[in-house]
Amino acid sequence: MSTTVLIVDDQAMVRAGFGALLAAQPDISVIGEAADGVEAVAEVARLEPEVVLMDVRMPEVNGLEAAATILGGPSPTRPKVLMLTTFDIDDYVYEALRIGASGFLLKDASAEELARAVRVVAGGDQLLAPSITRRLISEAVARHGRPPRHSHLLERLTGREREVLELVAQGLSNAEIAGRLFLAEQTVKTHVSRVLTKLTLRDRAQAVVFAYEHGVVTPAS
Repeated sequence: MSTTVLIVDDQAMVRAGFGALLAAQPDISVIGEAADGVEAVAEVARLEPEVVLMDVRMPEVNGLEAAATILGGPSPTRPKVLMLTTFDIDDYVYEALRIGASGFLLKDASAEELARAVRVVAGGDQLLAPSITRRLISEAVARHGRPPRHSHLLERLTGREREVLELVAQGLSNAEIAGRLFLAEQTVKTHVSRVLTKLTLRDRAQAVVFAYEHGVVTPAS
């Protein structure tokens, strides 16, 4: 069964290009597109896609506002939102992770990267590549000059759970964390689940933001 996708971008050529690349994948189906945030919200309600590729900067209602509305919708029909960005957009991506976006993808991504991104977020994981995640989030935190906030919630974590949180924040997958800590991947999944529960976080993306804001990892680390 194909994963259904809605493409949202104010540039028709970008929508067409992404649509063509995804259409070539046997397990992905592009069921619609939108040119701005207002249209995106309406099309999500009408088409109920599983994944939304959302451009950050658009006229009228930008991608961040549209994503917030979509992610605040009814849970059974709520899609995964993957933000489309470029290297010069830091704050928007940081805020997107805060509201629950499943990650972000550079607009110059290859066909293979694009298809993989859709499959990853459709499967319930976050797309948090280390090379991009650390740069974008750490620079956003540093530029805002936000000092690490103390949270009593961190005291709930065991030493191992805090270690896992740090590696999640660096963008490592469960398999990579398992290799780093010499643990079974299922054990890592259990640790991640416990971290999310103890910190009252919704998903892995919010765990990344939490870790940077509370000094578990720092822009210099």
